[in-house]
Amino acid sequence: MNRPLATSLSAALFGAAALTGIAAAPATAADSGKAAPKAAPSFEGTVALSNCSGSVVKMPNSKPGDPALVLSNGHCLEEGMPEPGQVITDKSSNRSFTLLKADGGDAGTVKATKIAYATMTDTDVSLYEVGSTYEEIESKFGIKALDVEAAHPTKGNAITVVSGYWKEKYGCAIDGFAHQLKEDGWTMKDSIRYTADCQTKGGTSGSPVIDNASGKVVGVNNTRNENGEECTLNNPCEVDESGKTTVHEGIGYGQQTYIIAPCVAEGNKIDLSREGCTLPKP
Repeated sequence: MNRPLATSLSAALFGAAALTGIAAAPATAADSGKAAPKAAPSFEGTVALSNCSGSVVKMPNSKPGDPALVLSNGHCLEEGMPEPGQVITDKSSNRSFTLLKADGGDAGTVKATKIAYATMTDTDVSLYEVGSTYEEIESKFGIKALDVEAAHPTKGNAITVVSGYWKEKYGCAIDGFAHQLKEDGWTMKDSIRYTADCQTKGGTSGSPVIDNASGKVVGVNNTRNENGEECTLNNPCEVDESGKTTVHEGIGYGQQTYIIAPCVAEGNKIDLSREGCTLPKP
């Protein structure tokens, strides 16, 4: 996983467990002498969590007066990572999210009322419902939510991973899709594989993956094979339809978000019984 970051310096110094600890940050573009890839989307609509990134998102049928939704990863939950097979719905939360302006500056803070949905089974996603509507957020902070694309993303399209935590962007393209992506005990399906330019890191977990042409969210960033290991923590492997396992060292992945749209009913309420909803159920 692109590890959530520990919230204290002592955790960094003394080394917390992999998915709750801080990773040593890789060299920046300035350190390496390489120019960072240019990315089209701005930071507007993205958020910073205490340990991860995220975004305020609208579904195709969301209305301005609906309570806003914040998208991140299941492994970024404040209570820790869901177990394989675990699905969380309608759980109270008062988590805070820092809204970002287009230039990456802080616009203000909104708070969750609940975890509307979260899992690390078949995907790696969390959706928080916040105590403000889209129109209230736009009126008070001048921030518009990002739209979630309702269709499957396209191989070869240019994308940008926009990290609210780091206030950094990672530009690349969709290299393809992994039939199954296995990491430690978790299995994800039809994951987005990035080209090598998106060198994501701890803290970028939960970042929206934005299609540069449409400006819509097509995925949520969640992991990268860091050391070339096979199917271990922080080293996901791909398994194809025939069962063949492949490792792509240094390559990052995201989880598709079009599968969320059919599961969101009127009023932005999660309804896993809706027609076309394939998200795992409790």
